[in-house]
Amino acid sequence: MSDTMNVHDEVAGFLNNNPPANEEDDFDLLLDNFIAKQMEDAQDSINETDELKQQNQEELFSDNDDEYAACLPPEEKQLFNAYRSFAGAVIACAAAAGLEIPELKFEAQNIYPRFRPNKIGNLNEDIFTGWHILLAAQPVRLSGLPANPSDEQILNFAEKTTDENLQAALISYVETLIELDGCEIAYNMRKAKAKKRKIERQIIEEHNRRKERIQKYIAAVQAKKFPIDAERLVNNYFKTARKDPDGAQKILETNPATYAPIEVDKIPPRFFGMIKPKPEDGIRVNKQIGEFFKKLKE
Repeated sequence: MSDTMNVHDEVAGFLNNNPPANEEDDFDLLLDNFIAKQMEDAQDSINETDELKQQNQEELFSDNDDEYAACLPPEEKQLFNAYRSFAGAVIACAAAAGLEIPELKFEAQNIYPRFRPNKIGNLNEDIFTGWHILLAAQPVRLSGLPANPSDEQILNFAEKTTDENLQAALISYVETLIELDGCEIAYNMRKAKAKKRKIERQIIEEHNRRKERIQKYIAAVQAKKFPIDAERLVNNYFKTARKDPDGAQKILETNPATYAPIEVDKIPPRFFGMIKPKPEDGIRVNKQIGEFFKKLKE
């Protein structure tokens, strides 16, 4: 399960111990739509960045908070605020009980510019430290807290306690877990979106490579002046190759006329124009084109 729940489970543990038809056209259409969507997403990202900058300008922390805290995005800012409330309440409980003030290590820069699960070790440690302080400061009151309490049970218990510092610590603890879970969900969404973009980028790159190969083949056939529609031949070959690459290549090398007919009337006459092209010449040219593609592959 999530790191958030792991933190809560570990805390609960020591509380218990201590209380369509044309595929090519369809693909091109999908590709065009994807590119258009990517441009929209890019604009949305720019707008979101501008909004975050505006929010950060309007919602700056006090002069005592560092520049990292002032620049956190909304999710991370809410997590840091909840943690700060918890830390402040823990310190107040320790001071009221005459205990040593704990050294808490979590800072805003640990989640700047965005939350990452592997960067919250200090936060987890501070939560554990905070609970040890609370148990030492309020052993009698906290003995009434159920073993392995849920968030709801902690909040219900907090509402009934008369110690304001303890109440604030319990409420902000639950808020910290909630915000931590929210940051983790947002992180996973960003991760999934990045993976999706990577896959889509690979699709575009592969599509562009295929287009380059198509143009290379067409240009090569046209350069040899074969009596055949080069674009029709090559495009039909690549369409077939998408489903059966080996079979399509074999046909291209043995009987390319399958993809586009030999234009017999465009075969140059022999013997100074005295012998006009015949169907048999089409068979000969068909083999020549096949041999050409076999060498082209090599």
